[in-house]
Amino acid sequence: MVELKQLKTTQPELADAVDMQVALVDMQRRVQARVPLPWIQPDAEWLSRQQAAGRPLVRFEDIPLDWTDFRLTFRQTADILRRYEALEPDDHETILAFGRDGNSLEPLVKQWYAATSGVDGGDARERAPEGAPASLDQVLVLAIRPFLARCAEVLMQRSDLASWSHGHCPICGWEPDFAVVMPNGARRLICGRCLGQWAFGAFTCPFCSNDDRALVTSFATRDGRYRVYACDVCRRYLKAYDARNASRPVMVAVDSIATLPLDAAAMQRGYVG
Repeated sequence: MVELKQLKTTQPELADAVDMQVALVDMQRRVQARVPLPWIQPDAEWLSRQQAAGRPLVRFEDIPLDWTDFRLTFRQTADILRRYEALEPDDHETILAFGRDGNSLEPLVKQWYAATSGVDGGDARERAPEGAPASLDQVLVLAIRPFLARCAEVLMQRSDLASWSHGHCPICGWEPDFAVVMPNGARRLICGRCLGQWAFGAFTCPFCSNDDRALVTSFATRDGRYRVYACDVCRRYLKAYDARNASRPVMVAVDSIATLPLDAAAMQRGYVG
């Protein structure tokens, strides 16, 4: 929170984005403090099959969800996004309607997680009910984060995750939203949903697996703190915090906002986040 407030001072043009992030982080932190650590002990044979198939480890029933807390988090997330105009008014009302209907929210979240995690080989095209706004994804990702982050805390200690070689998260199956270049030069991807981390090739695209370094465009901020890795095959890009000469570890909540100008630069070059 201190870093975010300092960012608002040093980059006043990011003030609205910082204020929204402060509200989201504060809300998520209060919820996560009440979430118990889950007991996840998958069967060794099942675990081996999952890894061989490139499927993540956290099944929906493993997530320590308290539905009272989740409904509140879901509604507050939508309200925060609307307050800072990151959600259209009609989408906001539609999403709140899902939260008010106690009989529809739970199956909706189960369907969305099954489809987007791929734990059981679900189809991501079946992630949401017909007519649901595309922004529902963003609200669900942020609302479930305090609960899935607890799963990541437990599973990131497992040594068998070191063999994971896929571009999607080994914990919840979501895409990386950020990365960190470690002091030894290795790169770790950071999940955009559960904030889990995993090692991945420094110049391999996590979205299409292109590993031809000549087809990966990389550029950095003037101070070298942040980098962009942009794939010239699929035209996707990923931002990263360079910890090789840094005074602190990566802080995704801060660094994802501090690098918004890099998003603009990447998109001007024709890449997509």
